[in-house]
Amino acid sequence: MNKIPIPSKEAQHAPQRVKLTIFLATLALLAAFKIAGCQKAAGFRARMSTATDSTNPSPPRAQGHLLTKHITINGKDRRYAIYIPPALGESARPLVFELHGGGVYIEDMTGESGHKTPYKLWMPLADAKKFIVVYPEGLDGAYGSPTWNDCRANASVSSTADDVQFISALIDDVSSTYHIDPNRIYASGTSNGGIMALRLAVALYDRIAAVAAIAAAMPDQTECGAPTHAVSILFMNGDKDNHLPYNGGVISNPPNPDYGTVFSTEESVHIWTTLNHTDKSPRTYHFPDISKTDQSHVVRYTYPRGKENTEVILYKVIGGGHAAPSIAERYSWLYERYFGKQNHDIEMTSEVWKFFERHPRVPQETLHQQFTPLVHHQNASQ
Repeated sequence: MNKIPIPSKEAQHAPQRVKLTIFLATLALLAAFKIAGCQKAAGFRARMSTATDSTNPSPPRAQGHLLTKHITINGKDRRYAIYIPPALGESARPLVFELHGGGVYIEDMTGESGHKTPYKLWMPLADAKKFIVVYPEGLDGAYGSPTWNDCRANASVSSTADDVQFISALIDDVSSTYHIDPNRIYASGTSNGGIMALRLAVALYDRIAAVAAIAAAMPDQTECGAPTHAVSILFMNGDKDNHLPYNGGVISNPPNPDYGTVFSTEESVHIWTTLNHTDKSPRTYHFPDISKTDQSHVVRYTYPRGKENTEVILYKVIGGGHAAPSIAERYSWLYERYFGKQNHDIEMTSEVWKFFERHPRVPQETLHQQFTPLVHHQNASQ
């Protein structure tokens, strides 16, 4: 009779070792989530972002030059990346600032870190539309990674740097080297960067023509005061965002008072539609639900005809999480498990650029002459 071979002790314990390895890896992952935080997640956020979906369309390649530069502000070395598209010509060109989320480095924004990022799509878009892109970097906050001083009065995690001065100095610095149109300077940002972009709409209304705030809302306790001048504003928020709650309240997941509080998305929109004196009822557009696997879809609410030719737009990502929508740059399942679903029906950068392109700043000295006939034209076209 054949004997049944008895496995060695080494072989007997192999399955247990595999289970233990998986268990320890799971604990490590949970620990990483625990220490991450809303802004916390940054380098971690970027490193979770590599997608493996073979159905993703390939994003276009940028053809220009991406440079990392430094500037000194109040004795502090500040970093930024700048992208210059080819064949700019001699005409004055728009300038777009893209502000990172808390804890994210500029290499994560530009794709140089090797991870998925919707924000690098500004560069091929700049090639096509002939504008310059700047990716500034905040200074370290309480958790040792770049953050923005976005005026949340009840937050203790962000940098205390004068970031308004930083952005203003970058406008001057870039304009001294390249032919920038002073009436077409824009700011877009996500999360902490989105709140910072809203701060720029308050503090640099005389330099910034329009602002896009992605996964962001107005702080309900601010060190910087309420907005006083009309600026065109775009919000793009997911109603299932578990880090910056769509209905307002304490930021982070789980909610952490150290990160401060925000108004709801709807109230943030109301603040700007009231200040801008836009139409009270929005024009509504439902985007085609192209992706059947992202568990989300997008509805756009446009409040037009504000004073000084402003408008306010809300892209409500129904089912969307704490992520910039993208068709070409899709985050991984691991990112979505922690931050919620990323929508794949629209391209954030393309939608924001279309908004920016419609809204050059009207210089104060020519506002009266330009505004009156433009309103007449709008009324005549209805």
